[in-house]
Amino acid sequence: MADGPNGEPCASPLDLFNSIAAQGELVRTLKAEKASKDETDSAVKMLLSLKMSYKAAMGEDYKADYATEASEDFVDPWTVWTSSAKGIDYDKLIVQFGSSKIDKELINRIERATGQRPHHFLRRGIFFSHRDMNQVLDAYENKKPFYLYTGRGPSSEAMHVGHLIPFIFTKWLQDVFNVPLVVQMSDDEKYLWKDLSLDQAYSYTIENAKDIIACGFDINKTFIFSDLEYMGMSSGFYKNVVKIQKHVTFNQVKGIFGFTDSDCIGKISFPTIQAAPSFSNSFPQIFRDKTDIQCLIPCAIDQDPYFRMTRDTAPRIGYPKPALLHSTFFPALQGAQTKMSTSDPNSSIFLTDTAKQIKTKVNKHAFSGGRDTVEEHRQFGGNCDVDVSFMYLTFFLEDDDRLEQIRKDYSSGAMLTGELKKTLIDVMQPLIAEHQARRKEVTGMVKEFMTPQQLSFCFDT
Repeated sequence: MADGPNGEPCASPLDLFNSIAAQGELVRTLKAEKASKDETDSAVKMLLSLKMSYKAAMGEDYKADYATEASEDFVDPWTVWTSSAKGIDYDKLIVQFGSSKIDKELINRIERATGQRPHHFLRRGIFFSHRDMNQVLDAYENKKPFYLYTGRGPSSEAMHVGHLIPFIFTKWLQDVFNVPLVVQMSDDEKYLWKDLSLDQAYSYTIENAKDIIACGFDINKTFIFSDLEYMGMSSGFYKNVVKIQKHVTFNQVKGIFGFTDSDCIGKISFPTIQAAPSFSNSFPQIFRDKTDIQCLIPCAIDQDPYFRMTRDTAPRIGYPKPALLHSTFFPALQGAQTKMSTSDPNSSIFLTDTAKQIKTKVNKHAFSGGRDTVEEHRQFGGNCDVDVSFMYLTFFLEDDDRLEQIRKDYSSGAMLTGELKKTLIDVMQPLIAEHQARRKEVTGMVKEFMTPQQLSFCFDT
């Protein structure tokens, strides 16, 4: 799954907004200077084209008075940015993307269906949005099957803790629903977007797969696959890619993803490859020729544009729409304005970091919501809404009561920033060390997880 380009970037909706403003100014200048009709008409035509691309990407017409609002939050598969230290406004994002909020009623229904306490990612709103989760639960309660699909874009040898979020939650879903999982390693995408050789991209797939397996997935329920490897051996997968390609136009992908005429055709066609695992007959070794098995996709919400396209295409090729569960973004150490990046080692805690590196990164780089002096902090308290150490604890400290006590103590000034950072360090150091120990044990299991084979599930309905 996409986590950022390298090289020539795609024109994002935010870029489109700025381009429209600049093009509009050019049109006004040409008219004021009474330029030739051909020159003015050409500029107007370009302006209209930009506005059409903006509408296709954002689902609404361009309005100049949205300039301030548009610059506050921006999310697409490659870019996440906000001007707010609190991070993205996810309620606004739900409205913008047209998804549904995961409310208390849905969480209670998941608990009733599984008989298990909801994961703390659900309880705390880390997974906050969905598409058709009630439909998945309807099927499950009626003994009808579904499967899970998530993925990783292997852009580097080492993953950071933010990459673990969808896998930790997917592991819980696999356990409580007892369903199979397919994990797409989009090494083809990384080859197309980044300055990597095919061999490098595939080697990153193998290394990242070790970290994914170390999350504890059941080898009898899990298939991890490299796009570079699997598409050449699965006619069912490639047939679905071609079916999707036939029903998605170049104008649609330009509007959704901001592709330009200078982007290579591999980038333009890639969204259909990310879409194909949403359909069960892409995996004949697991589901045989069944086309009616529902897919549930846990992912960060920046991946939603891929699956809006998929859901739009599915009925036209006779398949069920995939359902989605969306997570919030894991913030960079420097603050919640952006997500973590593998290209900046100081923005992230990596799964390869030593205990000393974790301590140094948290103490030196974790953005603080504390006051300028101890006296002010004791008097006025810290701001948990912007403090990165507290944000990280909401992801990794499972004890709700302890987390709430930390929030109260820090907000009141009873807990200082250094004490909060030490609490995070004490949580993260053993978590990373335990992951590293599990990873050492899975090296010989990678081939087995990545070999197409029948999983131990019966999907006769």
